[in-house]
Amino acid sequence: MVDHTFLTSMKKTFFHEFISSKAEGEACQVNSTSWVVTRELVEIRDIYSAPIIDLEDPWHIKKKITHNEVILGKLVIHFSKCFEYILRYWKLDMAKSLTNGNEMCVNMWDITEENDPKKYEGGSICFRKLYNGYSLSCMRLFNDRGLNVGDEVGLYWDPRSSSIMFKLLSLNSHSRI
Repeated sequence: MVDHTFLTSMKKTFFHEFISSKAEGEACQVNSTSWVVTRELVEIRDIYSAPIIDLEDPWHIKKKITHNEVILGKLVIHFSKCFEYILRYWKLDMAKSLTNGNEMCVNMWDITEENDPKKYEGGSICFRKLYNGYSLSCMRLFNDRGLNVGDEVGLYWDPRSSSIMFKLLSLNSHSRI
């Protein structure tokens, strides 16, 4: 049985202010400076409903681990996937803090072994902003699981527990020979 419980969420998006107000334009002229485009993270009501978390297959973010991720112990999550499947469920101030460059520590559950889930908490699991996305620092998880190049992992944000959920979906058998 699939649980399609409806979860309310507000979509996060950047609001860019490309055009200055009359007062801002005049202030720039007086100070002999040019207008600087600004952006602010805002919440909007999405015209589409939030992605349904199918508990039979909840892995909205699936990825193969790269060499750099293994070396650094960090999973790289593309900007659009992070906004759609993770930040959408965060409070606006938390999302703003992350998008402004602050590190945000979260709890993570490794549910690869469904009967024996392992919780990572404290400062060991942290999101950081990158140029084109976000990284999820989880060196302890990499070491505990023995994650390697080419392994496929799945992630999703569970709004019920306010945690990132992780599962090793498949091993790259070539890297273990």
